[in-house]
Amino acid sequence: MGISTSRKKVNVRKKKSRGFRLIHLVLIFLGLYLIVVLNNQRGLMKDLEAKKKMNQEQINGLKKEIKELNKEIEASGTLEFVEKVAREELGMVKPREIIYVDRNKSNVEIFDVFKDDN
Repeated sequence: MGISTSRKKVNVRKKKSRGFRLIHLVLIFLGLYLIVVLNNQRGLMKDLEAKKKMNQEQINGLKKEIKELNKEIEASGTLEFVEKVAREELGMVKPREIIYVDRNKSNVEIFDVFKDDN
């Protein structure tokens, strides 16, 4: 009887060691899976932070543009604004005013407004 009980103990030890190896294998795969998932999430977070920064820069640029446009709207009722628009966009001049154009310095023709009329 002494021999059969010792064989049972050896068999029990072998079964435990096999089960223990399977648990190790499962834990290793689980650990690798977690590493891959966390690494992917870190990459996604970096991408999202970059997009957030880019969007914030766009928002700041648009806020500046809105401020400039609001200033322009407020100034649109003044005589200086009307004169500026008449000179720059419509090509108008004051009475007895003479405009000199240096063709060597200017690549843009000033009187493009009048070409559309012909």
